[in-house]
Amino acid sequence: MSGTLLKSASESARCCDPLLKWPGGKRRLVQFILRLLPQRFGRYYEPFLGGGALFFALQPRPAHLSDNNAELISAYLQVRNHPKAVIKQLAKLRNGETEYYAIRSEIPRTEAAKAARIIYLTTLAFNGIHRVNLRGEFNVPYGRKAHLRPCEPEKIMAVSKLLKKAAVKYEDFQVAVAGAQRGDAVYLDPPYTVAHSNNGFLKYNAKIFSWEDQKRLAEVAQELALKGCTVVVSNADHPSIRALYRSFDVLEIERHSVIAASSEFRRPITECVFHNRHGKNA
Repeated sequence: MSGTLLKSASESARCCDPLLKWPGGKRRLVQFILRLLPQRFGRYYEPFLGGGALFFALQPRPAHLSDNNAELISAYLQVRNHPKAVIKQLAKLRNGETEYYAIRSEIPRTEAAKAARIIYLTTLAFNGIHRVNLRGEFNVPYGRKAHLRPCEPEKIMAVSKLLKKAAVKYEDFQVAVAGAQRGDAVYLDPPYTVAHSNNGFLKYNAKIFSWEDQKRLAEVAQELALKGCTVVVSNADHPSIRALYRSFDVLEIERHSVIAASSEFRRPITECVFHNRHGKNA
């Protein structure tokens, strides 16, 4: 089979770091998820790209990357297609509290400047959080870390090189994975919405991922498994979620949430990683 050969743990450790820290990012879970993928697979699909930690660890090709956050996808496309323009814009920005709030309140005119802004804010925001209100306005305070460099040309060029090997699109997850076939690998990492609960994670999203979306995603995951795809789904450890994926194997992972600004949400949490690595499908 042509496609991607899974890297060893040591090779993955040397891979390119994600460009952005994103709510629900999986940097700490990458090594667990890698174990659930076959040694070799065809195309790679990641329709909830976010920070893309798994993509940057795998460096798969061909890869189909997408998200329903237009600002995020636009930033990735700018870095992929015009990295030097993004670097030029970032080089103008300084790490300082006054500068941070000025940039946070501005709406840049060019796409390269918009990409630079999201990289700058995510780098210097408190605890590295990317959070917007329901109007889509970035509202995280300054992180007061004077040593951080918002402009890292080498990193941006490395990310650009990797993204040039991938299709990057702004689209719904169901559309994004419609072309997946037997032998392909699909990683699904939705917002952790559960039944009958407007849980804390939703505060990080201008667009709500509803319970109906969760049910639709589970149906898509089952269809992909029946096609013969390797399917891995990260989700909340909640009875309503477990019921949706009862035909899949499950790996439970406990970790500390560090992305929340409020200590209310920074506590040990258990996540479920559903998969069909051992041949189970819907």
